[in-house]
Amino acid sequence: MANDDSPNRAVSGAAATGRAPLPQYEIRVSGHLGSRWAAWFDGLDLCTEEDGSTVIRGAVADQAALHGLLQRLRDIGIPLVSLTPLDPEAPADVADLPIHPKPNNPSGATS
Repeated sequence: MANDDSPNRAVSGAAATGRAPLPQYEIRVSGHLGSRWAAWFDGLDLCTEEDGSTVIRGAVADQAALHGLLQRLRDIGIPLVSLTPLDPEAPADVADLPIHPKPNNPSGATS
């Protein structure tokens, strides 16, 4: 029989356990990986880019899991381009922003 008087019954995820959210990473590799690889990356998102790379993005349980993922990429010969930690608290659209945005100069004037 469940006890519905629990003060945390409507809270789920990291807040319910008192733990921090899982760390998020963006792993960029050389080449386009087909959609068949998505299952191999345990729920991480794959996105092919116009520059010929693939971005693998999502939560990774811990450093051991991250190293395991990087070793798997190495073992099958997929060249690593970059590894970027993302803010796990940031909304997805913030994580998609470029790190060094170009200055906005709508008038076309130069200084």
